[in-house]
Amino acid sequence: MYTPGTMTAVSPEIDLAALIADTESEIVRLVQDRDPSTHGLYEMVRYHLALDGSGASGGKRMRPLLGLLAYASITGEHQRALPGAAAVELGHNFSLVHDDIEDGDVERRHRPTLWTIHGIPQAINTGDTLFSLSRIALHRLTDLGFPDRTVLRLMRLYDQTCLALCEGQYIDIAVSASPDLGSVDLYFDMIGRKTASLIAASIEAGALLATEDEEVIARYRGFGWALGLAFQLNDDLLGIWGPEHATGKEPSDVAHGKKTLPVIYAWEHAGPEDRARLGDLYSAPDPNPDEIAEVVAILERTGARDYTRDQARRYRDEALAELDAAGVVKPEARARLEQIIVSVIDA
Repeated sequence: MYTPGTMTAVSPEIDLAALIADTESEIVRLVQDRDPSTHGLYEMVRYHLALDGSGASGGKRMRPLLGLLAYASITGEHQRALPGAAAVELGHNFSLVHDDIEDGDVERRHRPTLWTIHGIPQAINTGDTLFSLSRIALHRLTDLGFPDRTVLRLMRLYDQTCLALCEGQYIDIAVSASPDLGSVDLYFDMIGRKTASLIAASIEAGALLATEDEEVIARYRGFGWALGLAFQLNDDLLGIWGPEHATGKEPSDVAHGKKTLPVIYAWEHAGPEDRARLGDLYSAPDPNPDEIAEVVAILERTGARDYTRDQARRYRDEALAELDAAGVVKPEARARLEQIIVSVIDA
């Protein structure tokens, strides 16, 4: 069992801020205005990515960062993998633009979502633009000397991942619209497609750009898959029990009726009285503070909090085990990867 006290000393040779800055520079090159008539489109792209000079947060850039660290952990440098990192971040953000519309979210990272400012049609078009730019980003790998077979394999991985994202979003929307709270098995299927697939692909992309060793590539994918599941389960915990300073938002998943793992687990394992009450409370459109507290009490009484925490820890440890099993990790990159796992997954 992994414990934070075993964390490797972090080498100063890998500067995470520099990796993020290099990724953003790669993205900026792609999202410049093409001509005066399309200035507004790229302005919207830059706004969503927080590359508009406003100083707003663009998020942790965790997915491209993980891919670059995976590449660096094998090769010792990260520059040649930057187009892949840019593609991952642009692809992730195309899905966020569409998710905001589909979920009716009016705020992301403490400022208005794109569709609330420019309307749904232009926001959809901006999301499509981000998707197209993510594909264009991959073509620069050819210019950097990567073999065509490697670039094509990465494109196939990217396309398969985007399809998985769409499948996961379908399941999420369908379950959200259903009066039933779903099942634990279906939830793991959904987050596997929506969350774990992209993180796994980010890390696998870094590995397949760095090596042709299929066993190493498979280990890195396994590392990313387990990490993605742990990341989502930790987010489920924070969405109900987490302090606002840890998430940047209030822990309001219950208030918003989100069907995350703690709720679904409680639904499956609660006694008849608690199950009926949980169903009634979750069908209420605008629960008051007392009703929210009652839901949380049911979750804790059925062991949903402990179960979710245990699962997050299980997949966190599995991720680290897969990373170590790859057997090629340079110590400084390994330390940085472990640092990210510990900081992001604090279950």
